[in-house]
Amino acid sequence: MAEDLVSRKNDPTFATRAIHVGNEPEQWNHMAVVPPISMATTFKQDGPADFKMYEYSRSGNPTRSCLEKGLATIENAKFGLAFASGLAATTTITHLLSTGDHIVVMDDLYGGTNRYFRRVASRMGYEIDFVDASDSKKVEAALKPNTKMVWTETPTNPTMKIVDIAAVSAIVKKHGGSFMVVDNTFMSPYFQRPLDLGADIVMSSATKYINGHTDVIMGTVCTNRDDLHEELRFLQNAIGPVPSPFDCYLVNRSLKTLALRMEQHMKSGLAVAKFLESHPCVEKVLHPGLPSHPQHELAKRQTFGYSGMLSFYIRGNNLETSKKFFEKLKVFTLAESLGGYESLCELPAVMTHASVPKEIRDKLGITDGLIRVSCGLEGTDDLIKDLDQALRAVMKVSQ
Repeated sequence: MAEDLVSRKNDPTFATRAIHVGNEPEQWNHMAVVPPISMATTFKQDGPADFKMYEYSRSGNPTRSCLEKGLATIENAKFGLAFASGLAATTTITHLLSTGDHIVVMDDLYGGTNRYFRRVASRMGYEIDFVDASDSKKVEAALKPNTKMVWTETPTNPTMKIVDIAAVSAIVKKHGGSFMVVDNTFMSPYFQRPLDLGADIVMSSATKYINGHTDVIMGTVCTNRDDLHEELRFLQNAIGPVPSPFDCYLVNRSLKTLALRMEQHMKSGLAVAKFLESHPCVEKVLHPGLPSHPQHELAKRQTFGYSGMLSFYIRGNNLETSKKFFEKLKVFTLAESLGGYESLCELPAVMTHASVPKEIRDKLGITDGLIRVSCGLEGTDDLIKDLDQALRAVMKVSQ
């Protein structure tokens, strides 16, 4: 399916590397095929400061090391790091900067990231400007002599805007002295690999597609730059936002099925998007795989396919109608998060993006009628039937 919808052919070795890299049985004397969960917090040393590989589990852990190698290979990166959450990863990356540095941040992005930059990082002495990075010229115009980081998200959460990663990367490199970060959560490394397009750092909330089972909170960071990796590795230990060995084991398990899961997510996501686009109870559908998306051609060139994420405006575009819609759903679950095996939907304006000031939500189009959908791994027809009956039931009541 992906070949008909995108211009780039995916790497046929992706699934093989996701299964094997970091999981080689030869690294253990017992030759376990599945890496063990090492819960030890500390490790015996032969002498003072004379240790074999690990000394303290915050600084390094065998189970985490297996996962980080796997993360690096699926992002086509030299280095991978795991963190306790996506926001822990975001915070650690921002600690690469110093007081007085300038940050350019995508205007439409995950509510938690928006809250962090507006209400937390802004208190640390950083100069922060929010810019619509889907227009690379606006990024270029926003750069200053003290700009050190450009933070993007593509597709954006929840309005599905696309950032031209290669174009923005070229602008950042020309500026010099700064680096570009891409939040790749909505796509996963299977469908988009920002480092190949010139980004300096790719981060993801592994809570979503990378884990995919709605049972782990985790963040990931990957890079090919030795200097950034050295500092990030130092910060990972110095700040301490590391995941537990058990969570690392679970996410490492999930990498093995990532390719298969993403193909099904894409199948259902596209089918649902096409169905909703023709539905009389829907005003507009936002999905980069649809020709109606204003950046559809860029999405085709930049990605290897699409995830199960989409958003749509319900006819009426008000809170009352949206609430009635959620009440009628039977297969979809009203809940925050995304990327799991189960299908979820939510109302960003009062849920994931409630912390974004209303005037900014209005500007971005995050209205009370914008519904975000995460298509899971259930039968595609079941998802379509559920949305159809809920929409029709709501409109019947409203008429």
